[in-house]
Amino acid sequence: MKYLIAGNWKMNKSTAEAEDLVKTIHETIGLTTSVSIAICPPFTCLDRLSRLLDELNSNIQLGAQNIHPEPSGAYTGEISAGMLREFFCSYVILGHSERRQHFGETDAFINQKVHAAQTLKLKPILCVGESIEQREAGQTLSVIEQQLKDGLQNIELSHADDLVIAYEPVWAIGTGKTATPEMAQEVHAFIHNWLEERFDATLADKIRLLYGGSMKPNNAKDLLAQPNIHGGLIGGASLEADSFSELVKIAEQAMD
Repeated sequence: MKYLIAGNWKMNKSTAEAEDLVKTIHETIGLTTSVSIAICPPFTCLDRLSRLLDELNSNIQLGAQNIHPEPSGAYTGEISAGMLREFFCSYVILGHSERRQHFGETDAFINQKVHAAQTLKLKPILCVGESIEQREAGQTLSVIEQQLKDGLQNIELSHADDLVIAYEPVWAIGTGKTATPEMAQEVHAFIHNWLEERFDATLADKIRLLYGGSMKPNNAKDLLAQPNIHGGLIGGASLEADSFSELVKIAEQAMD
């Protein structure tokens, strides 16, 4: 399968800054075909970047950081899946730990979003992960299992490419800490086995599992060498053209 390197820009970059960043990234790796590449900028940048990527004939795909599960309505400040499709978004990040922590999103609510994304052919990048307290209490795998079970409730897949799972240990988000490759692989293997039981072996073998806990050029090679890690959901390192492009190149090498 193609590895996926997806950049989560979070609440960063003006439209002008985003345009400059994408142009620079495209010059380096925008025509890459061996690795799937996605950027998930703030909503305010989607229109311009959608047009820019088309103008550049780039292989970089566009994604978003969130949706509301309803198609329309009195939900001030929210964005629907249909609105994202207007900008030709391919991916949407759902269930990120920051959404869970700061906005109180539950697994049940995230599940509604997964359904909404699936209905409009957006590929959800479903995030799961444990806190430091849960890890130290030996609850990592049970927490991951519950998040998967509830987040994918009543979800059916016709193609493995319709779903991406990102394991993001909460204690490694924005802290500079990173799970060791062995720690990450243990969780990724567990997720793969769970997906195999939930769907079937053929689908599970093709569903991409990303590591989302501070992947950077200096640790990506060892992480991507693990058998069940198929790319990264990149935070801080996606805001600089050099580091993001380097991660794509490392992913290319890992697939050889």
